[in-house]
Amino acid sequence: MMVSGIRPGVIPQAVPAALRTAVLLWEVMVMVVLVAYATGHGSTRGIAVRIADRLRQRSVDARACAVADVLEVSSYEAVVLGSAIHGGKWLPEARQFAVRNAAPLRERPVWLFSVSTLGDEESMFPPRVANRLRGLRKETPEMTQMCRLLHPREHRNFAGAITRSHWPAIGRAFFRVTGGRYGDHRNWPAIDAWADLIASQLDVKSGL
Repeated sequence: MMVSGIRPGVIPQAVPAALRTAVLLWEVMVMVVLVAYATGHGSTRGIAVRIADRLRQRSVDARACAVADVLEVSSYEAVVLGSAIHGGKWLPEARQFAVRNAAPLRERPVWLFSVSTLGDEESMFPPRVANRLRGLRKETPEMTQMCRLLHPREHRNFAGAITRSHWPAIGRAFFRVTGGRYGDHRNWPAIDAWADLIASQLDVKSGL
């Protein structure tokens, strides 16, 4: 929810005093959630926007925003932070955002999500290959460090969308050998369900 296009923490001086007061009261009363993301080709952005939309459907005010456009997080009561996985790691801008804002993020509820070829439920690979890969997958040292830094409530993995042009030749060869399928593999019902879970936990926290 936004009042006349006014963003949380930003009240133009030209706004009448009465409206300024109303906005300040609104910010105190309404749970405002930041869904921050770093995206490579757009899949992660789409998931972040979907999460924010779903939270608003659950009466939780939410804003999806690229990490590069977030000036500070103190205006938000909770944060969902996600990144595409390239080369087995979060994108640099997402890692930098987490480190730069570690202190305020630890003071509020945080959820993390990663977007790659292999989600917790869905995948770009055939079921047999996907299950084998999940069995071999462990949290990377980077994600272990991220969890120690931010103390998130949860970390989820989602599959994204991929086209042939997204991968170099060696990656395309691996994809072909393992039976990978190009296309959009985002599991919208699973993403919606996770957003619903976050909303329910925020309701418990806020007492709404």
